[in-house]
Amino acid sequence: MATKKIEIVVSPKPAHFVGDGFRVHNFIPGVPGLDMKRMDPFIMLDYNSKFHFNGSDRPRGVGVHPHRGFETVTIAYSGKVEHHDSAGGGGVIGEGDVQWMTAAKGVLHKEYHETEWAKEGGIFQMVQLWVNLPAKDKMSCPKYQAIENSKMERVDLGENGYIEVIAGEYDGHKGPASTFTPVHMMNAKLKAGGKAEFNFPAHFNTAALVIEGSIIINEEEAVKADHFALFKNEGETFTIEAKQDAVVLIISGEPINEPIYPHGPFVMNSREEIMQAFEDFNTGKFGYLED
Repeated sequence: MATKKIEIVVSPKPAHFVGDGFRVHNFIPGVPGLDMKRMDPFIMLDYNSKFHFNGSDRPRGVGVHPHRGFETVTIAYSGKVEHHDSAGGGGVIGEGDVQWMTAAKGVLHKEYHETEWAKEGGIFQMVQLWVNLPAKDKMSCPKYQAIENSKMERVDLGENGYIEVIAGEYDGHKGPASTFTPVHMMNAKLKAGGKAEFNFPAHFNTAALVIEGSIIINEEEAVKADHFALFKNEGETFTIEAKQDAVVLIISGEPINEPIYPHGPFVMNSREEIMQAFEDFNTGKFGYLED
């Protein structure tokens, strides 16, 4: 198999706040070369790098807002998030857990620091991805997957560390998340000097975000913490070696290859569908959720 080489390594852009509870660096689609079409089916990636929040009696976060046409995936590395949606989904995700919400035909959603965690405060570190849905599934019923860390498939690499599989598979081990199109999502948790090999189809859009530590990809490209590496759409295999203890989020997905028409919290296939989304939202068809 041919080597899947690096196309670009991107340093984090200046952070901005989403609501008052998420201090994020946007990689997709805000960075040149990481637009929605290039990264399809991954149409948004916000990274809340390590940030200390002081304790507060009022949990910080994002109030009620709508979504339609895609899925939101929140991965907690440090801190706790509480969330609810108008389809009845919700709960608390703690360190290592994942919230996978399929907005589909439309939900109202709110997310904020978990109440008890907010009182104490502490280090907060999260990733939120938006995963696009194909046209045939955009108006399907919303659903929710609460994926606890203990339910993830863990692939032991011996002295090298291990891989946590959230979705898709690694070396034949499948993750618990169900997806509408082929998507691989996993955390490589490698010890210093540890090495792992990955294999994805050449045409899948593939990237790595270094959450902790620093790594060397394909024995030649060094990537530091909080940096994002995009792979070329050629070759299938690549290696990651940890220069120091490292956590790396790996994503790889088959492009849907349909028109992408985004507008704020809605991602559809045409302007007409966006206009319909606003009309449905304004007439209460996304349900009700107390702020």
